[in-house]
Amino acid sequence: MNDIPLIVTTEWLAEHLDDPKLRIVDATVFMKFPEAGGPPEVESGRASYENGHIPGAVYADIVGELSDTDSALPFTVPSRETFIEKMTELGIGDGLYTVIYDQNALVGESIASSYWASRLSWQMRYEGFGQVAILEGGLQKWLAEERPLSTETPDYPKANFSGQRDDGMLATKEEVQKAMDDEQTILINSLSPEEYAGTQTDDPRSGHIPGSENVFFGLHADEQTKALYDDDKLRALFEHTGALDPGKKVIAYCGGGIAATWNALILNKLGQPNVAVYDGSMNEWASDPSCPIVKSTK
Repeated sequence: MNDIPLIVTTEWLAEHLDDPKLRIVDATVFMKFPEAGGPPEVESGRASYENGHIPGAVYADIVGELSDTDSALPFTVPSRETFIEKMTELGIGDGLYTVIYDQNALVGESIASSYWASRLSWQMRYEGFGQVAILEGGLQKWLAEERPLSTETPDYPKANFSGQRDDGMLATKEEVQKAMDDEQTILINSLSPEEYAGTQTDDPRSGHIPGSENVFFGLHADEQTKALYDDDKLRALFEHTGALDPGKKVIAYCGGGIAATWNALILNKLGQPNVAVYDGSMNEWASDPSCPIVKSTK
């Protein structure tokens, strides 16, 4: 089996639908921020999956089954044993390859980003599932091209898995604290310029980690077609940060460790392999009074 790219097109997936070694995963989560402010409303995409999905796809529950539900922080990685058990039960493992899709980042937003798919892809590669890609443009692009849907739930046999965890892909709070004063590590804040600056709210713990650069996750794809921009345009978004230097390590973060995986994936696509995601992100950082926060633009 040949290595697949980090991101595949709808055309590519349509041509490979009948491959017995392919597993397709619907990782849809519906998240919406209330107009009055406050924490986001999060809903599983399972019901939507049951109403129609890409033929052959199984559903992976990031919110309920593939996050640490005992953690005080939302969406953080579950135990390795839990994750591997759920993935292999879905039929994903050795000798197979996986394509993941979602239905865009946020409900009602035009921003084109498959950060739920990139989150699951990151979790899989962190635990050692190497043959995994995400679908460019997700289900929205697939539907816009009038490609088929199915309501059948496939029943794949449980897979075997022998991969190893890649600890370098996950950054802890302590590693981020050290990175603030390390010229060899680039910190990338993946949130909007307003969130980065801390101007969206009066919360004194809003803003960004000192020394971090801002690359908004919503800048990488066309809002109408959902297609990614070409590599030259993507590269230009990161150029000012130093994150493209293969001699540097990059740590991406956001609010809860989801959007950061989209930036990490794009950096990987652009040839930067040394990218970790701060899993706790600002949810964890802001909750610790000893962690400094900058509340203004640079």
